[in-house]
Amino acid sequence: MRTTRRTLLRAGAGLAIASPAILRAQPAWPTKPITIVVNFPAGGLTDGIARAFGQHVQQATGQQVIVDNKPGASGNIGAALVSRAPADGYTFLHSVSSTLVQNRVMFKSLGFDPDKDLTVVSGTSSGVLPVVVHKSVPVSNLKEFVEYAKANKVNFGSWALGSSAHVFAQGMNEKFGLKIEVVTYKGEAPMWQDMGAGQLQAAMGSPQAFNALLVKGDIKPIAAPARVRAGRFPDLPTSIEQGFTDDMFVVRGWLALAAPAATPKPIVQKMSDLWVAAADSEPGRKMMDSFGLTEKPMGHEEVMKDYEVLKATVIPRIVALGITPE
Repeated sequence: MRTTRRTLLRAGAGLAIASPAILRAQPAWPTKPITIVVNFPAGGLTDGIARAFGQHVQQATGQQVIVDNKPGASGNIGAALVSRAPADGYTFLHSVSSTLVQNRVMFKSLGFDPDKDLTVVSGTSSGVLPVVVHKSVPVSNLKEFVEYAKANKVNFGSWALGSSAHVFAQGMNEKFGLKIEVVTYKGEAPMWQDMGAGQLQAAMGSPQAFNALLVKGDIKPIAAPARVRAGRFPDLPTSIEQGFTDDMFVVRGWLALAAPAATPKPIVQKMSDLWVAAADSEPGRKMMDSFGLTEKPMGHEEVMKDYEVLKATVIPRIVALGITPE
């Protein structure tokens, strides 16, 4: 078959005719404000990243991004709200991965199905969440903490039921026969308030959220429960370096940007691209630096694969701890 000027013109005409139809099949997005529901109170890492990254999305799209805090039930209230929202790309959830993973075995009923009702758009590393103790607790590492907990009452703060902090403290109880009391909060902010007041002896969370207490000398870090040291605390040994090598003492997870499951794939992918790019924006970089985060967010395809790995790793661990679902 010979290619002639006439056949090229015909092909071009066909493309010109088809293009408007293709454009009509893919409506513009976004054309109105976007709401990001954060299922924890303002003041913590989840909220901070949502606001900073949302600012980039707003600047990139020209549409307002509204962050709406809906805390409660360890994140289940906000997640359920988004799961029932129209799947049109104008309502998203920003949460911790434990809402989608741990909560399914921590609660008898979530009010939503993480696998059927939501799709994860992007995942942002929550970084290293150091274990800290109140200034009144005379320990400087995990081994000393275990010995202290054997002889003293210890309240350990957790920002949500089934959080990494919860699993860590319960792991201490199981491994060493301790009676640490896990105190569950609706987010980090109220947890650190109680820590500053001396109502908690230990807790685990984001450096930015507890920075004010650290500056005042009310708390001191004793371990980085991770495979790598915390960027803001390069001299703080990891749990592995301190001999605590069990999986339950090595925290793994991320912040999840999610959407109703039926949200069109092109919108999911576009929002994923915007969220990943937000880490390199000025507000995104500032927020990540303030929390000591260095890893770039995962895109939609990558985070969905890691989601399956996380479920296979974390769920059996929680079940093994024997935590009775509420």
